[in-house]
Parts: sequence; C-alpha cells; structure tokens
Amino acid sequence: MSLFIETFAVGPIQANCTLLGDSDAGEVIVIDPGDEAEGIVDRMERSRLSPTMILHTHGHFDHAGGTADLKDRLRPGIPIGLHRDELEIYNALPKQGAMFGMGAQPPPEPTLWLEHGQCLRVGKFEIEVRHTPGHSPGSVCLIVSKCNPLVAIVGDVLFAGSIGRTDLWGGSFEILEQSIREQLYTLPGDCRVICGHGPDTTIGREKITNPFVSEG
Repeated sequence: MSLFIETFAVGPIQANCTLLGDSDAGEVIVIDPGDEAEGIVDRMERSRLSPTMILHTHGHFDHAGGTADLKDRLRPGIPIGLHRDELEIYNALPKQGAMFGMGAQPPPEPTLWLEHGQCLRVGKFEIEVRHTPGHSPGSVCLIVSKCNPLVAIVGDVLFAGSIGRTDLWGGSFEILEQSIREQLYTLPGDCRVICGHGPDTTIGREKITNPFVSEG
C-alpha cells in the first residue's frame, strides 16, 4: 500500500492543487483544480493512476476555476465534491474571476456533497471530511488516515505561519479561529499539513509558532 501525493501551484495566484492517490490501487483524486487543467491531466497520466473524484476545499476561483475544463477532459460522470454551504460562492466563479480581472468558466454542478464527519476513500486510504468555516462558509479540510504521519489538506484555512483571509465572502476570524482550534489543532503534532498556498507545515509547528492562532 503506497500513498501518492503530488502538490503543485497552478494559475496566476499560485494556489496549490493536490493529487492524492493509492499507487497500489491505481486510483487518484484531484483536490482544488484552480487552473491549468491540461497540466493536471498530464501529471495524472504520468502517475498512471486513474482519477476517481474531483474535490474542493472551498469554492474560490483560484481553487475551483479549472474544474469545468478538467471535468471535460476526464471520464463522464466523475464525482465533483463540494460542501453545500459553499455552493453560492462556487456558482459565482465567473463573477469572482471578474472581480480580480481574470476569467473563470461557469462550474459544473456538484454531484457529491461533502459533509462533516463523512469518510471518503481513495484505494485503501480513508479521507475524513471536517467542516472548517471562517475563510468561507463551506470550507472543509480533508484528513487522510491509514498513513503515518496523518496528512491534512486544509485549503486556505491554515498556512505555514499564517491563516486564511477572513475579509472575503462569508469570512469571519472568530469562526476561523474556532475551526482551527477544534478541527485542526486536535490532530497529532506530526500531522503533515498541505496548505492552499505556499509550503507544507505541521500541526505541532503551527500550534507553537503561528502568530494568529497559537497555543505556545
């Protein structure tokens, strides 16, 4: 059993897209295809893993702007996952892009509603969905278990030395702080954190050193 993870920045804002898979099972999921769908497909083809889902940590255009193009390049009917509380933001992708002077296609309809406590799978690996609002109403973090250390794919909830913006649609610092403390800082300290922008970090490092939400 082998966990496959490849994270790379896409688009002009350089949001992280992650391919998460089980190389033994030959399966991979795409998380946050913000742009550059052709490049995402190229990377999957090089991995020789077959895509089974497209998931979103949230619906901002730099994380979901490439979903329509990616869907068209993959098998028909591939599940598209999103939290229900994020649907309004997700459906406003063209408007979001225009506000930043960028284009974005209307997104495809979600077919897999992500819910707090839900367990998804890629091969033999389990992925727990945790609802973590604050950056946006329907932000989720994806906690990968059956691996050591655990892996948390957190979108724009938590960064290395920072946190997500709370001045956008439906944002709230108080709610984001609560999400981080209750849903992320309860994870083991060695848990690897894959952020929505920038480098990885760990839960233990952020609990001690994060200047916005720390327990140091």
